[in-house]
Amino acid sequence: MSLKLRAEDAQDLAVISSALQDAVGKIGDIAFDAAARRLTLGLNRFRWEAGAKTNERVRCGLQLGGVMAVQQRNLRRDAKKAVIELLAITFEPDEAPGGAILLTFAGGGDLRAKVECIDVVLADVSAPWPTTHRPNHAEG
Repeated sequence: MSLKLRAEDAQDLAVISSALQDAVGKIGDIAFDAAARRLTLGLNRFRWEAGAKTNERVRCGLQLGGVMAVQQRNLRRDAKKAVIELLAITFEPDEAPGGAILLTFAGGGDLRAKVECIDVVLADVSAPWPTTHRPNHAEG
């Protein structure tokens, strides 16, 4: 069963963030189309919804609409094959309904997308495949 989610507010975005926790991808799979005002990421997400005994990943696309600008920190755009791991997606409200969507990656990198409003879509685009590695979040 493939996942398709849409976020139009901060609560919806939190659901997408949970689904994408520990998703991995490459810097080269991030694209900002300024003319279309769209930021797109291709990621391999861990299928948390499959249950505790299933270790699977699936290819998915994340698209942010109404993007006016994108800023990055500690992500080398020239390192197209560098692997990134998404930790969380959050919304920083500004002048309603706009604000910034922050994508936080392991290792201190992040993307900040200035948006008119929250308009985010997540969709699986492949069949799942087994993986031997299950992300581990030890309590600190």
